[in-house]
Amino acid sequence: MAREKPVGKTELDALDRLRLETEATSGTDTRTVVYEEGFTPRTVVGALFVAFVMLPGAIYLGLVSGGGLGQASEWVTIVLFAEVARRSFIPLKRQEIYVLFYVASALSGLNATLGISGGPIGGLLWNGYLHQAPQAIGTPINIQDPFHPGNVIHTTVSQAVPTWAVPPESSPVWTLRTFLHPHWIVPLLLLVVGSILDKVGQLTAGYALFRVTSDVERLPFPMAPVNAAGATALAEAGTKEESWRWQVFSIGAMAGLVFGFFYLGVPIFTGAILPKPLMLIQIPFIDLTANTEGILPGAATAISGDLTNVLVGFVLPLPLVIGSFIAATGTQIVANPFLQHHGMLPTWRPGANAVWTQMATTLDFWMSVDIGLKVSVALIGIWMAGSILGRYFRGRQTRGPVAQVTAPPPGRGDFDWRKGLALFFLCQAAYVALGHALVPLFPLWILLMLGFVYTPLISYVSARLYGVSSQGVGLPYLREAIFIRTGYRGIDVWFMPTAMADYGAFAQRFREVELTGTKFTSIIKAEACVLPLVLIASFVYWAFLWHTSAIPSSQFPYAQTFWPLNVTTRVLWMSATTEGGKAVQQFLSAIQPKVIVPACGLGLIAYGLMSAARLPILFFYGVVGGVGQMMHGVVPQMIGALLGRYYFARRFGEVNWGRYAPVLLAGFACGTGLIAMVAIALGLITKSVSFLPF
Repeated sequence: MAREKPVGKTELDALDRLRLETEATSGTDTRTVVYEEGFTPRTVVGALFVAFVMLPGAIYLGLVSGGGLGQASEWVTIVLFAEVARRSFIPLKRQEIYVLFYVASALSGLNATLGISGGPIGGLLWNGYLHQAPQAIGTPINIQDPFHPGNVIHTTVSQAVPTWAVPPESSPVWTLRTFLHPHWIVPLLLLVVGSILDKVGQLTAGYALFRVTSDVERLPFPMAPVNAAGATALAEAGTKEESWRWQVFSIGAMAGLVFGFFYLGVPIFTGAILPKPLMLIQIPFIDLTANTEGILPGAATAISGDLTNVLVGFVLPLPLVIGSFIAATGTQIVANPFLQHHGMLPTWRPGANAVWTQMATTLDFWMSVDIGLKVSVALIGIWMAGSILGRYFRGRQTRGPVAQVTAPPPGRGDFDWRKGLALFFLCQAAYVALGHALVPLFPLWILLMLGFVYTPLISYVSARLYGVSSQGVGLPYLREAIFIRTGYRGIDVWFMPTAMADYGAFAQRFREVELTGTKFTSIIKAEACVLPLVLIASFVYWAFLWHTSAIPSSQFPYAQTFWPLNVTTRVLWMSATTEGGKAVQQFLSAIQPKVIVPACGLGLIAYGLMSAARLPILFFYGVVGGVGQMMHGVVPQMIGALLGRYYFARRFGEVNWGRYAPVLLAGFACGTGLIAMVAIALGLITKSVSFLPF
């Protein structure tokens, strides 16, 4: 069955990339490939290595710099195990390589906004900080009495946080800084149940969406061959079969080791032995706001000293980087001083640092712009999916009944998609029942709509967009809007588990598994192995770090800088479901329909004009992502993009540079991660010794 022909420049480009990448990826023809098991005892050892050796480094690095080990964990794991296997004369199969890649990437996930990595336990600690933050303690609110509907309780945000989410204010866990207390039993149980339900939902929904979008509709999934080829490249680097890959990787790794020593190694180690870490390069950025506020009032000016941003600029598409650079610099240098001059930034005050300047300008203006632009992106995505689906069914009428689900290739490890869907909806029902039991006054019909209508619909739309353009769809602040518009009055709703999710990206993950010739059962076994490992390791290492030092504190510069900003925004959202209060009024004033509607309209018009002019659509997405943001990261990315395009590409050739850049970045990330891990290990040993009784 031939693949349908996409329309539009971006779709044609996607097919071109697919063709080139498939040619460069040996053995990925799904019509002739032999599927093999990738989950073996060696991959289990790899999972243990990542969970108990790499994961603590990822946690520490996220809190210190806001970055995770990322590719470092994948490269180090693959190279180490491939080298050991080669010397044992039992080389790793490509399927084992991919499963190791899959496990390493799953265990090193990062919440970049908060710098939280290393499993779900970090989320509990974040909730605990929100519970104890001055913003929550000092915000008076009025909420409904859950035991006597109609009565109003006068309290604060902190006191209203439910005890099934975090222990109460009076609990000794906050002074002892420990998870080993009965007050944590219910939050931990809810976390475990939610993790299991979410993982089962990802696998079952992702598989069903993959069968529809890949097996039936034959969508190309243009980025799946890239990730599949990446796993193969890791194997080549580990066995040193291709000298240029190993040479480029080594150059990047050495550069990462040198830079990582000064940027991360020194502050991490000195933070363990000194009251305040010694930073040769300021983390997370160099704040210039106080120096520029005289000529650029309202501008959050800062520059990042992280060389990783320059190397990221080597890899990202130039139109995307240019769009982000223009939007972010235009926001801070042109728009914010103009808005301040005309009295449109009333929250900003002279003397504020970059973080609080960014928070003030976001609340006063850019939050509404961001909502409008992201609504336009969501509308564009839904329109694209609808138009492609309509064209598909029109073609079906002329070609005959081609939409029947084809039989899967033999040996791929498929399971009955109908049983998978039944299990998915069973998980959704469990989510609904759990949310209703915890917050019984919240409308049950809304939970049912979110679980059984919204999640399947948005997941399918998103999966189709991943299949065509590798871009998902997101409806910004929809969850917040639903909670507010229901009229419910209480804080507990913000901690309530819901069945609201987008599983579209997991269809692409199954396509990657297929391209590497790995049986689907390998991934199911890997997930069953990884989930308990990550829960146990996450609990052990987060508990240890929290017990040795308060989080956030000067020991963790990124968390100390950004957690107060995020908790302020979170408290504003939460106060919107309460009765009255200054914070509620401040929140409501931040949502300005007179700004949201024009921003949405401008986004749609800009997209239409760029499509008509056949300009790179990635420039549009770069602008949307950069509007209202700080420019500390996009400036070095722009420098890297220009160096890559106009110097390195000319010196090495555009094709060769396109191959070198990702491997160079991976090597740099590996080197930086390794030096950070060494410093973290020394720091953890120092902290452990300081608690010994002798």
